[in-house]
Amino acid sequence: MNALQLNAEIHRSLGILSEDENMLRRAAKYLKRLANELTYDPTLMSKEEFFTRVEEAEREIAEGKGTRFTNKAEMNAWLNSL
Repeated sequence: MNALQLNAEIHRSLGILSEDENMLRRAAKYLKRLANELTYDPTLMSKEEFFTRVEEAEREIAEGKGTRFTNKAEMNAWLNSL
């Protein structure tokens, strides 16, 4: 089936479900969940989350918990160990 045929099949099924409001709600909920799978990005964060993480990192550095490198090779070795 190509995309056009799939789209037609979905519309036919929705036409059948449209007679039952509860089934239509379930279908809408499921479709929303599927759409969120395509748009969800775990690396995205709100401004508040970002600035909270920055403040926490600054606090850790001030407490001496940061990692320091004296050259690029040290930094690359540390990154490769992750």
